[in-house]
Amino acid sequence: MNTPARRDGTPDRRRDNPRSANTRNTGGSRSGRAEAPRSGGRTEAPRSGRAGAPRSGERTDSPRSDRRATPGQSAGGRNPAQSAGGRKPAQSAAGRKPHRKGTSTGKPSKPAAKRVAQRVVPTVSNARPARHQHREAGPAQLPAGEGVRLQKVLAQAGVASRRAAEELIAAGRVEVDGNIVVEQGLRVDPENAVIRVDGVRVVINKDLVHLVLNKPRGWQSTMSDDLGRPCVGDIVSERVAAGQRLFHVGRLDADTEGLLLLTNDGELAHRLMHPSFEVPKTYLATVKGVLARGVGKQLKAGIELEDGPASVDEFSLLEVHEGQSLVRLVLHEGRKHIVRRLLDAVGFPVIRLVRTNIGPVALGDQRPGTLRVLGRNEVGGLYQAVKL
Repeated sequence: MNTPARRDGTPDRRRDNPRSANTRNTGGSRSGRAEAPRSGGRTEAPRSGRAGAPRSGERTDSPRSDRRATPGQSAGGRNPAQSAGGRKPAQSAAGRKPHRKGTSTGKPSKPAAKRVAQRVVPTVSNARPARHQHREAGPAQLPAGEGVRLQKVLAQAGVASRRAAEELIAAGRVEVDGNIVVEQGLRVDPENAVIRVDGVRVVINKDLVHLVLNKPRGWQSTMSDDLGRPCVGDIVSERVAAGQRLFHVGRLDADTEGLLLLTNDGELAHRLMHPSFEVPKTYLATVKGVLARGVGKQLKAGIELEDGPASVDEFSLLEVHEGQSLVRLVLHEGRKHIVRRLLDAVGFPVIRLVRTNIGPVALGDQRPGTLRVLGRNEVGGLYQAVKL
């Protein structure tokens, strides 16, 4: 049968191939015309309807085609952005994803990379370091080889043997300049370091002297006397001749006997005498008469004297014998004749007065007119009492 021709003489293919004619109804050409598949492209018919070997440039169907498509891939496992030749087609402006501000897409541009590099490079800052960046205050650090090892200093001061001193340090019982030290072999400056063991200061300076004198009755509390009367200077004359500069802490009038401190530490002497440090001083007084009730309360409440009010911290009656009373007083004032004037004011004049204690130092059974060197604990207690 002859195929009817178009007006231009070409045969009408739609009549010869009705399947091709239905392509416009099955999503073939949007314009309504049937187009032949491009070379190397994919046909519009389903794969199951293909016949024969695949065309050149196409991949054969495999079980991978049954996989589900993942984001960014087609059902066949290939990236739809890639063409059959392996090249990525250029995306149109409508197909591009909008770039969000603050998000990174790929490698940073060169200007951004330079900005990152500038942040990494450290800059010189003139700002002061934070307070916590400074090394905490501790014992003064001496140059290598200078100073004396701490355990040796403690041994020389008579605290303990070197072995025992090391144990004290390890136990955290030793302080240097207000800081607990547990480091063995720490070197210190014996002349300037403030060392304490169990809170008691250790006097290291060998030049410092601390003495206790039991001043006899009738002796003057001076280092010399123009009238030739016996004085404290007569007892320590040999030490003074040897070059020791000693002075007494406070005074005792000629008729008062007992404990008198002698030292060459001027700061210690000043603080012991100053009433603001309130170093207690203990006296035993024998008074005339039998002590009446209420005298102690009266003395504690305060007595108005010619140079101002005065009071005692403690008062107790120890003994009454043959019309005389032995009393004990504790006070921290050091005004002239303060004890005698207080007792006279309440009607009990003093017959005999002995000072037995100054702070932690006690006279004990020391004989009148004799000297003794203070022990380590006594010296440490004195320094602790006046916050040195």
